[in-house]
Amino acid sequence: MAKPFRTIKRPKLPSTQQYLDILEIRDDTVVLKDGTLRAVLLVSSVNFALKSEEEQNAVIASYTQFLNALDFPVQIVVQSRQLSIDAYLDRLKQIEKTQTNDLLRTQTTEYRQFVAELVEIADIMTKRFYVVVPFSPKTDRPKGFFLRFSETFSASSVIHLKQKQFEEFRLGLMKRVDAVVDGLASAGLKAAVLDTQSLIELYYNTYNPETYANEKMNDTAKIRLEE
Repeated sequence: MAKPFRTIKRPKLPSTQQYLDILEIRDDTVVLKDGTLRAVLLVSSVNFALKSEEEQNAVIASYTQFLNALDFPVQIVVQSRQLSIDAYLDRLKQIEKTQTNDLLRTQTTEYRQFVAELVEIADIMTKRFYVVVPFSPKTDRPKGFFLRFSETFSASSVIHLKQKQFEEFRLGLMKRVDAVVDGLASAGLKAAVLDTQSLIELYYNTYNPETYANEKMNDTAKIRLEE
């Protein structure tokens, strides 16, 4: 007599989120498991090489003054990604289909193919610049290795902020954000605070670059910065 089939239960693997410091993202703010907050600014770039020597010195002086004026730590992140022009190529396809002039339609087709081949062959990269602004209700002290290790596996280490506490801490965070935005503006840089959806997309893209490239998230609000 054949023995009944038994389902083998595999051990449940821990979620990736368990190893991340992020507890939640809300109201354009990143809340970490230790109760501290983060705001992320998307910053424009400056074509430094095309500026005159006098202009370069002015930019350096303004940037140095900005850094020296800060009385709290910030994190500057440069993220490089392969340039994606899928949306632009799709728009060219639509123009090509609706084009009534045969010559213009042919030129549009050739241009679309040229751009697609250029990006594929040249492997063009795009860079984005971010400034992460922190806020901690306590003194910012670096944690030791064993403390961080124990917090990773201890559920009791997660601090859930009440709404009133969150609003108070966020107010302090936004004051720091305003100071950073003003300081960057003095150096000729424009900065915009990432909203909740943009933050989710940023972290999803950062921790899941391959998945993000193949499976796009829902459309999020796009932030445009003037050059």
